[in-house]
Amino acid sequence: MKDHHAGLDKARHMYPMNHSYDRSSNSFWETTGRPFVHWMFTPIGFLTTIYGLNIVAWGGMLFLLMCNAAPAMCHPDCDSLDSSRKIWIEIDSQILNALFCVTGFGLAPWRIRDLYFWRLWRLSRSQRNRQRGLDRLADIHSSWFVRPQEATDMLPTASLAKLGMAHVPLTALWKMDVVVWGNMLNTVFQVCLALCMWTMNRVNRPSWTTGLFVCLACLVVGIAGVVTWFEQRRVRQN
Repeated sequence: MKDHHAGLDKARHMYPMNHSYDRSSNSFWETTGRPFVHWMFTPIGFLTTIYGLNIVAWGGMLFLLMCNAAPAMCHPDCDSLDSSRKIWIEIDSQILNALFCVTGFGLAPWRIRDLYFWRLWRLSRSQRNRQRGLDRLADIHSSWFVRPQEATDMLPTASLAKLGMAHVPLTALWKMDVVVWGNMLNTVFQVCLALCMWTMNRVNRPSWTTGLFVCLACLVVGIAGVVTWFEQRRVRQN
């Protein structure tokens, strides 16, 4: 009888835990999973998903080749320029470079536009031009950037209602610097990478160039992306 009661008590204690887990799973699906699936089947979501999967697939293949995961491709030697391993490393690198060029070059006009308004904001002698540059950047990045109050007061009421950010703490201005320059430097480093990949062949190209510019391009755009993501999350939570 005691064992029976102990089993019932254990079941009663476990049920709230399982019930709480089910609720958190459902909440994650409703807030994250379902919106992501809907977005993935939009034209931009579908293309972005295909693009991301290509980067993961070709990047994973390059990583395995660099780790000598396929010894059968090392003929006559793993470091021989005529080996299948070296040839496929070059093919893989060129494909990844082309994929990175899609965003690095494709987004360049918008990044140059942001840099122009950043120059107005940070380097103009006129206070009016500085304010105009910041206002334009704030409008462009309104999904995550909460402008200073003096700029917000200049907006019409309809715009304030649309933004819905009046009660959110202001975004530090240095974060706009990080995002604008992170995106712009990604394009600059991608240009450097493309020049190295397209003007030199695998025989005379220094091996450090590819790794250096890939790492720099990913680092700067990654920092900009992290800042944007955290700020968007902060705005949504408030």
